[in-house]
Amino acid sequence: MDERTAIESIERARAETLRLVDALTRQRDAIVEASAFTSNDDEHDPEGATIAFERAQVLAMLRQAQDDLADLDRATQRVRAGSYGECERCGGPIADGRLAARPAARTCIKCAR
Repeated sequence: MDERTAIESIERARAETLRLVDALTRQRDAIVEASAFTSNDDEHDPEGATIAFERAQVLAMLRQAQDDLADLDRATQRVRAGSYGECERCGGPIADGRLAARPAARTCIKCAR
């Protein structure tokens, strides 16, 4: 994959991930706001466990999306360094199809298994 194509692929994935971060942040804020009108006693509140679960789930997805952004930023650094598309484990090439599907991929399919 040439440098321009790699950067475009990474930037598309980054834009999608930023939209996801924004949506998850709004969802988290809505859950926090909604929980302000409920009891703080999750143990005895029939809705408490659901709210706590939803909050934890959204926070986990938000953390993952933020980690994905960091991975995409590191992929951009690898493009600029000339090492994008090289497996970090074996040094072999990462297939273009894998990079198209996962622009932040750091390992070839064989090493990923």
